[in-house]
Amino acid sequence: MTETITTLPTLSPSRAADFKTCPLLYRFRSIDRLPERPTPDQMRGTLVHAVLEALFEEPTGTRTPERAAALVAPQWQRLVETEEGLADLFADTEAFLESSRELLGGYFAVEDPNRLEPAEREAFVQAEVDGKLVIRGYIDRLDVSPAGDIRVVDYKTGGAPREAFEARAMFQLKFYALVLWRTRGVVPRVLRLMYLKDREVCDFSPDAEELERFERTLLALWQAIERATAERDFRAQPSRLCGWCAHQALCPAFGGTPPPFPEPAAVPAPPLSTEAEPATGRDE
Repeated sequence: MTETITTLPTLSPSRAADFKTCPLLYRFRSIDRLPERPTPDQMRGTLVHAVLEALFEEPTGTRTPERAAALVAPQWQRLVETEEGLADLFADTEAFLESSRELLGGYFAVEDPNRLEPAEREAFVQAEVDGKLVIRGYIDRLDVSPAGDIRVVDYKTGGAPREAFEARAMFQLKFYALVLWRTRGVVPRVLRLMYLKDREVCDFSPDAEELERFERTLLALWQAIERATAERDFRAQPSRLCGWCAHQALCPAFGGTPPPFPEPAAVPAPPLSTEAEPATGRDE
């Protein structure tokens, strides 16, 4: 695990994507820190990620669909015990758990976990960019071949997206690829999106030149965030994704009024998301 860096501002792929999608959403989440009640789809994604992480603790040969299904209930209980309010999120908990088991069936349709040993799971990574910014996040899974080739794997519990939304999902993996390149000196050979609902796999192979361009894009994005913060100007950017936003009541695009902008001393550092992207409309 990379040593924690605290002297520079930080940015995760989720918060970067928030700003690209809607600057006001970035403000609500990163500056105002408005609470958001998790949705059933988000929690289903969190649960499936937890089960897949636990599955690789099992010995090779025992990582079966039946074993994964058996892990669902105890992993859900662990989440309920650590996160307040989850127990009351569903009217029919058993139906929720069964839908999670169905998604795990989609995982086994695209991969046999007995044929690999991940190098890292839920790996925290971070890197400094041009002495101005720290980019960081959690990678679902890292596979490393005997030759040293790296594959970055990200589980998606929503449906495989149309092209525009696929670009958003790949943005997250390019983010991780840049961190790995800057910290380990190796460009990942494959960035893999696994869409469990539709049982599809999307692979992409980046190169150093592309990651350099992406790094410049991130720096430009951060400059835009800094400018918006200094000017206290985070504008709403309505789109089809507004239907999944938890903050419509405060959004001017829907007749709302944002809360007063926090004073500089009160503006907290952006939170670090676990980056296990929820299965909301943002992924579907």
